[in-house]
Amino acid sequence: MKKLSVKTIVAIGIGAALFFVLGRFVAIPSPVPNTNISIQYGLLAFIAAVFGPVAGALAGLIGHFFIDFSYGWGVWWSWVIASAVFGCLMGVATMRLKIDEGEFGTKGIITFNVGQAIAHLISWVVVAPVLDILMFQEPANKVFLQGVTGAIINIITTAIVGTLVCLAYSKAIPKKGSLKEEN
Repeated sequence: MKKLSVKTIVAIGIGAALFFVLGRFVAIPSPVPNTNISIQYGLLAFIAAVFGPVAGALAGLIGHFFIDFSYGWGVWWSWVIASAVFGCLMGVATMRLKIDEGEFGTKGIITFNVGQAIAHLISWVVVAPVLDILMFQEPANKVFLQGVTGAIINIITTAIVGTLVCLAYSKAIPKKGSLKEEN
């Protein structure tokens, strides 16, 4: 498990801030009420893959809290918790990846995307709707429709944005042994 170092704490802060900005200002409404097409989960998946499950959970929790808070309708804790669950699950699913060491090839892309799809399905088709029903007495058909829609949208946007960010980041890291001393 990756340690909660100063670097990780900074990543949580930056990840939460970027999650907030992307979720609040770069969201496109979907045909299903209270469900948006947004790219913040690609960034959250990257943060979780590089810095681990604790960083992913906290960046998702804090970022989603501030999105809800900024809209003024109150914090929708069921979805805030689901974002934290996604970040945590994504961090666990990608623990063996070495993106921060410049390694993110075909196997890494497959692992990342299978992990993110499973994490989204658990978060949005199970956690968020069940908590909506338990916490807010929302109608099951409504919240499961929102959850399935959110999961599908998030899987697609994370596959695109998250994979591209991971690829770009891994390419920017010098490979071990690639630097040579000149005589």
